[in-house]
Amino acid sequence: MSVPDYMQCAEDHQTVLVVVQPMGIVPEDQFFRIYKRISSVSQVSIRDSQRVLFIRYRHHYPPENNEWGDFQTHRKVVGLISVTSCNTAKEWPQTSDRFHGQKEVFGSTLYDSRLLVFGLQGEVAEQQRTDVAFYPSYDDCPDVEKRVEDFVESIFIVLESKRLDRATDKSGDKLQLLCVPFEKKDFVGLDTDSRHYKKRCQGRMRKHVGDLCLQAGMLQDALVHYHMAVELLRSVNDFLWLGAALEGLCSASVIFHYPGGTSGKSGARKPGVSSAADAGKRHRPGAQEVLIDPGALTTNAISADTSTEIGRAKNCLSQEDIIEKYKEAISNYGKYKSAGVIELEACIKAVRVLAIQKRAMEASEFLQNAVYINLGQLSEEEKIQRYSVLSELYELIGFHRKSAFFKRVAAMQCVAPTIPEPGWKACYKLLLETLPGYSLSLDPKDFSKGTHRGWAAVQLRLLHELVYASRRMGNPGLSVRHLSFLLQTMLDFLSDQEKKEVTQSLENYTSKCPGGMEVISLPDGLKLPPVPFTKLPIVRSVSLLNLPASLRPHKVKGLLGQGMSSASPFIYSPITMHSRGDERSKKIDFQWVQGDVCEVQLMVYNPMPFELRVENMGLLTSGVDFESLPAALSLPAESGLYPVTLVGVPRTAGNITINGYHTSVFGVSSDCLLEGLVGVKSSGCMVEVVPSLPRLQLCTSLPRSAHLSSEDLSTSVSLQLFNGETQQLTITLENIGTEMLNTLELTSKTLSTKEKLFGEFLTWDLQDALSHLPLKSGQSVSIPVNISAKLDFSGQENLLHDLNDDGISVTGLPVSSPLRQVLKPRAENKPVGTDASKNEFNHVKTLEAVLTFKYSGGAGEVEGYYRELSLGVRVDVEPSVFFTRVSTLPATSTRQCHLLLDVFNSTEHELTLSAKNNQDLVLHASECQRCCG
Repeated sequence: MSVPDYMQCAEDHQTVLVVVQPMGIVPEDQFFRIYKRISSVSQVSIRDSQRVLFIRYRHHYPPENNEWGDFQTHRKVVGLISVTSCNTAKEWPQTSDRFHGQKEVFGSTLYDSRLLVFGLQGEVAEQQRTDVAFYPSYDDCPDVEKRVEDFVESIFIVLESKRLDRATDKSGDKLQLLCVPFEKKDFVGLDTDSRHYKKRCQGRMRKHVGDLCLQAGMLQDALVHYHMAVELLRSVNDFLWLGAALEGLCSASVIFHYPGGTSGKSGARKPGVSSAADAGKRHRPGAQEVLIDPGALTTNAISADTSTEIGRAKNCLSQEDIIEKYKEAISNYGKYKSAGVIELEACIKAVRVLAIQKRAMEASEFLQNAVYINLGQLSEEEKIQRYSVLSELYELIGFHRKSAFFKRVAAMQCVAPTIPEPGWKACYKLLLETLPGYSLSLDPKDFSKGTHRGWAAVQLRLLHELVYASRRMGNPGLSVRHLSFLLQTMLDFLSDQEKKEVTQSLENYTSKCPGGMEVISLPDGLKLPPVPFTKLPIVRSVSLLNLPASLRPHKVKGLLGQGMSSASPFIYSPITMHSRGDERSKKIDFQWVQGDVCEVQLMVYNPMPFELRVENMGLLTSGVDFESLPAALSLPAESGLYPVTLVGVPRTAGNITINGYHTSVFGVSSDCLLEGLVGVKSSGCMVEVVPSLPRLQLCTSLPRSAHLSSEDLSTSVSLQLFNGETQQLTITLENIGTEMLNTLELTSKTLSTKEKLFGEFLTWDLQDALSHLPLKSGQSVSIPVNISAKLDFSGQENLLHDLNDDGISVTGLPVSSPLRQVLKPRAENKPVGTDASKNEFNHVKTLEAVLTFKYSGGAGEVEGYYRELSLGVRVDVEPSVFFTRVSTLPATSTRQCHLLLDVFNSTEHELTLSAKNNQDLVLHASECQRCCG
């Protein structure tokens, strides 16, 4: 026997084999519809008996396997059902001849046969025949199952008669010697009169009767015959048939212990038919405890009454003994090269039993033995089937990686060089089935949960094979998906050279078929989820950036309570705190504005050993309409953390959530969600977008200053004034937004200073500017601002001193004076034009103020929002005139007195000093003169 049946299980020994074959031209789909209905009749309760007959159907069976029917009767084809199409009466004679020819193939073993004819109507179809059934069509055949049941009952009648004939055979010395095909030539010339030969005949026949009893539903009788056969065959060293008797004993015991079967197919066998065991007990009362005694056997015949035999071993083997007997049987089979198929099938049956007993290690030993059984020259299809079944059996006992190994071998066998047309689709399908055994899945989310599982080197090899197989299938989209999965999940295990090779291959594939985020559906229903490149580049932090100070929206204070109308009336509520905790932890405390460019900063780095080009990188958002403005960047090889700013414009108001970002790397478009990123720091991902507001741009008549005293300032100007000087600053506001400017306010704030200021520092008139409102987009308005610097330069340390030329103290006068050492010697005795004297009078003071423009308009104004634009003004004030000396003259009248003032021009310019009722005094640079007042 050369073709093994890898689906064999121990309970198949009690089945009868029926072959269902098409005859002539029969549509394949129609044939298998009928075959499915026929095979649904898998067991039939025999009328007038409590026994059940089990049937095993095959639509293809090698005739050479039928030659082993005497060795194990469940291998013998005892029934034939032919299915054919016949449309006219003229075709009927030819159809009938074909049926007789088909029966001759299995003619020596057939008990009965049936022909199902579809499509024939008329006189021929009206003939009443037991072996032929006529049906108008494949859809109009309601009684197929009933005819099959009648057919099975006729098989049982023949089976029962053969069992009785063999069991009561009293032919004495002329007992037939049953043989397997390869033994026939070995028995030519043997002494048929020897006792050894007779015992061999008796043992084999006893074993054969045991098979018939098991098929006929007489389990206990079968056990007794098997035991007797074992003793007889063991005594004559007939190892091949001894193995068959032991296997029969194991099968009967398995059927007794496991009435539900060992094949693992749900519904394959009704457990209620413990059917066979109980039926045997009812058929032969008291047979369960029957014991056998080899010494009680007759030497010339087979005793029909097994209940009278008493022996040392119990009929049914225990669960442990079943495995031991299987081992002995397989060992006996192993002594015959031609019994390789029998040995292999016995190993498979033992494994199925051990799987039920959950004895995985012992089952693996049987499977390891099955691997090395030599079956001669197998075809490629037979090799594929063999490795696939080994894989399924290893899976059955929980050896998942071993199962994956053999399934992968089967996959490689599908595309062996010797096959003229390699089956790449079958190879790909088998490779997919190996993934769980190697701790692989096709969902990248499974690889973001903790540590890596499985052997990375083996997983890499398998993924490469999937890529190659999908390419040979002519499906570049699958190749891109698997290669993307390899790069994303196995990046940490690739060498620098492998990273370069994989990315080059990916770019080659994507040049023909770009990768995307769509789900790929395979023909067998499997779906391949998208593979986002979250590691190219790797993102470590995500930060939403506030708008620049000049663009940030502010809420009118009087309207702050409107948005809290639905809030709790209580000051504190722990329930509210807990229920809204997650939302608040994600929401950011600043706002964005509809229509303005918003920014999100990512800190990324490139793990690749070469420059990484990222194209079309933008934001993924939800909540409002958002226009993402994609960016392209190039990251150096193995860069450190690198800031990347992604921008976009919200087009509607509401709450916007930053869900992630999208990229295009190596031709693969990816949507990377923040929730799927590992180790990413984020301060929040939700921000409120307020309705659109106008946007002003500020220009001044003075140049901008590089010295900003506050980061909240939009811009800053600086200038220098002499004490008492006034200068005008013209501020131009241009509406560069899309919304109309409706309101404008201007306030100023002098920053804290120790200097005493006389009068207003900044003054303006806003009426003219307000008259131009509302200000449309593109229009501008100018506002003049006067800057006046009037400071008191007195009161500085050591500047006041007693002026006592005439013995009169003048303390408390608002008189400014230089340092004491400047006065001694007197000014007229010391050249005042020297550099030292000049520096002593050059005391510069600084004034700073902020002009704040509050403005609003558009939909934002309706919601109570406005913007602020700030201008910083810095003035460096230099002293212009010092009164260096004050003295008095004797009074000439009681109504007035005279002061003598020494006036010093500390500037580098000529100036004119004017006083009431006096002539103007011209002072040159660094000149000091005395005047009377």
